[in-house]
Amino acid sequence: MPPENGQPSDFGTTVTQVSERMSVLVREEIELAKAEIMIKVKSLARGTVAVAAGAVFGVFMIVMAVQTLAWGLDAVIGNVAGDIWIGFAITTGILALMAIGAFLFAWRKLRVGAPTPKMAIDEAKKIRETVSTGAEVGG
Repeated sequence: MPPENGQPSDFGTTVTQVSERMSVLVREEIELAKAEIMIKVKSLARGTVAVAAGAVFGVFMIVMAVQTLAWGLDAVIGNVAGDIWIGFAITTGILALMAIGAFLFAWRKLRVGAPTPKMAIDEAKKIRETVSTGAEVGG
């Protein structure tokens, strides 16, 4: 029987091809979602490690600040220790800069938000619109 209105003569073959292509498309969308989530999870993990490092530097900075205060007060009150408190002040400043750097890095990494596959979702919406538009045109 000849094709009518541009429809293929073997409808079963066409349905099989569409089904196979949809299967491949769904698998590729799942892989895209996995890749996108892994990127965001890695970023969140790095941010969490940076927060931990910043917390450690912050604790050490507090300890050094208290020691600096103690040596500074000793230098002001009794002038027994000399200028040793300046070394503690410099150490406190370095630790403060390291803590601030770690927290800024963590903020940048944790800013990505929840690990949702936005690109995969957008692609799925486009596919759904294309399929529904094609069904309307064909129906």
